[in-house]
Amino acid sequence: MHIAWLGKKTPFCGNVTYGREVTNALRDRGYQVSFLHFAQNTANQNSPPDCQEVSLPFLYKSQIYTIPTFSAGKVLARSLRQLQPDLVHASLTLSPLDFLLPEICQELKLPLVATFHPPFDAKLRNLTSGTQHLTYQLYAPFLANYDCTIVFSNLQRDLLVRLGLPKQKVAVIPNGVDVQKYEPGRSQAKSTLKNTLQARRIFVYQGRIAIEKNVESLLKAWKLSAMGTDSKLILLGNGPLLPSLMAGYGPDAGIIWKGFVADERQRIEILQSADAFILPSLVEGLSLSLLEAMACGLACLATDAGADGEVLAGGAGVILNTQRVADQLQTLLPLFRDHPELTEMLGKKARQRVLERYTLSRNITQLEQLYAQVVQSSPQPTAYTPI
Repeated sequence: MHIAWLGKKTPFCGNVTYGREVTNALRDRGYQVSFLHFAQNTANQNSPPDCQEVSLPFLYKSQIYTIPTFSAGKVLARSLRQLQPDLVHASLTLSPLDFLLPEICQELKLPLVATFHPPFDAKLRNLTSGTQHLTYQLYAPFLANYDCTIVFSNLQRDLLVRLGLPKQKVAVIPNGVDVQKYEPGRSQAKSTLKNTLQARRIFVYQGRIAIEKNVESLLKAWKLSAMGTDSKLILLGNGPLLPSLMAGYGPDAGIIWKGFVADERQRIEILQSADAFILPSLVEGLSLSLLEAMACGLACLATDAGADGEVLAGGAGVILNTQRVADQLQTLLPLFRDHPELTEMLGKKARQRVLERYTLSRNITQLEQLYAQVVQSSPQPTAYTPI
């Protein structure tokens, strides 16, 4: 089967990771995958039908949304005619093209599947969650024009259904992690980083340094907890709040800012060397960073924003309320520092939860089944005739 994948390759975010991991896994299973994404390089726009990558022109692109050029829709339609895929899968980039794509695919008689990523908090407990809820309200009616929309959790599905998306057009396929790549570290590797940092205990945050991630609450709690010189907090990622937060929280408090680490192997080694992972977000979808940390056997603390509480429910980690996160962490951080047996137990439970529900292999198998159902129920595509 030939899949035309519409997604993101830059800038780095969860959508980029999702697209890379899923398309690589599909290729490993024998699928032909063409990747269409927003890029300034337009050399591939007139590539032959067997090309593997197509660039779509844009005016602006960020981790959150994309503004295409006026010609991007025509480039997209022309590329799909040339590629003649069996199915189009759009990992939605919060772009105006998201709303145009169903019309293009209907004209070409191409089955169309979407993955809908935006974070949310079903309980609408803060301004950030309310803003994200507006995104769901905007998209729900338009997603009905897709053959099927993939979401990561039952909570996300129920929210879209309440907003008017037919239930039969929603499939819950959680994010998945390569558990051979993301696995617990060996004791020697753990001790290497700890010796380098002169640390007995290492805590990690990985994600954007932005308001919706609520990183400042974690930093305040860490500083107020007086974690001591032999405990370190490593922050992986960048974002708009990075400069201001770095100025107020630094090495004197045991806080280490790594910024964005492009080398995946290096990120994995940091996770494998740590004891606990903390995600204080106000809104989330289903955090890949959380799943990666769990797969590496870290004890995890995360807010119940989005589906993260669902992931940790039943003892796989500690679930925080999105209200007064700093107060909760100020109590929990010393507990995790002083009781290695607790973090070891929770780390094992976290790894087991991923093995049971959130492996990449399981994700791809469910995706294959969905593709087969959608293609079987769709009309034959329109043949491409070169002009």
